[in-house]
Amino acid sequence: MGALIPKRWAKRAVTRNTIRRQIYAVSEDCCLPAAAHVVRLRAGFDRKLFISATSEVLKAAVRVELRQLFERAPALRPSSISGASTT
Repeated sequence: MGALIPKRWAKRAVTRNTIRRQIYAVSEDCCLPAAAHVVRLRAGFDRKLFISATSEVLKAAVRVELRQLFERAPALRPSSISGASTT
């Protein structure tokens, strides 16, 4: 599991680290297929809504979005992996 948190969307390092930790924690709880997964932050979190970089509100918001994302992740079947044979 990899996490890309650009400064453009999370200015403070403590915010980026908090989001990164939440990504790793939720990914351990979810049943993702064995593969290389990368989660990239594509939009910022409003600093007016999430005042503290380590607030429980921010952590909960990140976890909700991640769970929704991981639920939509397609499950890979062995026959769909390149190079796998069924014989």
